[in-house]
Amino acid sequence: MVDAQRFRLLLEEERNGKLELLKALGNDITSVSLARQDSNVDDEHDPEGSTIAFELSQASGLMEQSRVGLEQINEALARIDQGSYGLCAVCGTAIPEGRLEARPWTPFCVNHASGRS
Repeated sequence: MVDAQRFRLLLEEERNGKLELLKALGNDITSVSLARQDSNVDDEHDPEGSTIAFELSQASGLMEQSRVGLEQINEALARIDQGSYGLCAVCGTAIPEGRLEARPWTPFCVNHASGRS
């Protein structure tokens, strides 16, 4: 049986990191958006650097990835509370502890992972 308390701590650390990252990305997006409003610069044709649109797109992509990761972490914590953590959501077999250490939020064993987690 998996040491659920140990994995709860790992998942809570991961969740705290995601929450901090989401806050920082939100602040970055706000800052870039405000700078864009206050500027006449034609950054789309500036050969010196990346465009504001690119930076916003990149930050938005990272934000979405972080939200998905946060959702997966919260689902894993719910599985701990329900007593089903460490069991594959497809076949019900135990997920190897090494896999849980690498991806503590995964609901799938190696056989059923195939790009899902």
